[in-house]
Amino acid sequence: MRTNWVGAILKYGLVILLAILGFSPSALSQEVSLALLRPNAIQPAPMAPAAPMVSTFQPTTQPEAPSQHRFWDSENSLLFATSAAFSAADFVVTRDNLRAGGQELNPVTRVFCGSTAGLAVNFAGETVGVVGLSYLFHKTGHHRLERAVSMLNIGASASAVTFDLAHR
Repeated sequence: MRTNWVGAILKYGLVILLAILGFSPSALSQEVSLALLRPNAIQPAPMAPAAPMVSTFQPTTQPEAPSQHRFWDSENSLLFATSAAFSAADFVVTRDNLRAGGQELNPVTRVFCGSTAGLAVNFAGETVGVVGLSYLFHKTGHHRLERAVSMLNIGASASAVTFDLAHR
């Protein structure tokens, strides 16, 4: 008879882990001591006068918004260079797989995979599109999205290269 060792270990291991965490000093240290509360330090708020008061409110100016970063700052330059490098690696690995009789899985790229020049135009256009979309987000003030576009492209290209290398 086979015993499911992994299930047994996980079941008892989970119980032991919860017991250790439940009795640890850090879990018990979240209690509030009544000795730390000072009742004499808690005073009631003063009553507002019944007669209407003249407001002494002085308008203030809003602080200046933090200055926007330049589009070609060091972080964007690094992201665009990394995106271009992964697109170039994706181009090389895709071209080699297609020459060896492989098939392109991306339906958009499949349109351009008839020739090496078409494939190069596809990956160069992808890189230019990333920079252009990042610039659009930069101009509209969406600075997190500006950087996220490059990071998303880097992740997609890196996963494509990894998949292509694993399925040679």
